[in-house]
Amino acid sequence: MQETKQIGKGILSGLMAIFIVMIVTSLLVSLMLTFTSMQEASFKWMIMILSFVALLLGGIISGGKAKERGWLIGAITSLTFSVTVFLFQYLGFGETFSPEQFIYHGAFLGICMFGGMIGVNLRGK
Repeated sequence: MQETKQIGKGILSGLMAIFIVMIVTSLLVSLMLTFTSMQEASFKWMIMILSFVALLLGGIISGGKAKERGWLIGAITSLTFSVTVFLFQYLGFGETFSPEQFIYHGAFLGICMFGGMIGVNLRGK
């Protein structure tokens, strides 16, 4: 029971970290778009890199809190994130994932699993 509670806390902490980083990044990019003459296309690569960093950080946090099976905890964290994004997109806009988004979320899965493994090893036993 204690182990399940610890895993749940790890996943929730990782998800919160991911969404906080994403919200802060979105706020900063929207402010830059509003108050400068930059176009949205100029931020594409930066947003993609920051998304990967957010998932890596979320994986590290979730793996570190769970203390074991980092790859599994990272995978669950990433899949929960992807399902949440899919539900917002589908229920809010009536759209499903595009093939490009499937590739991104597959990469998110890999990077978050890697982050979970790093988090477990940083935390130690």
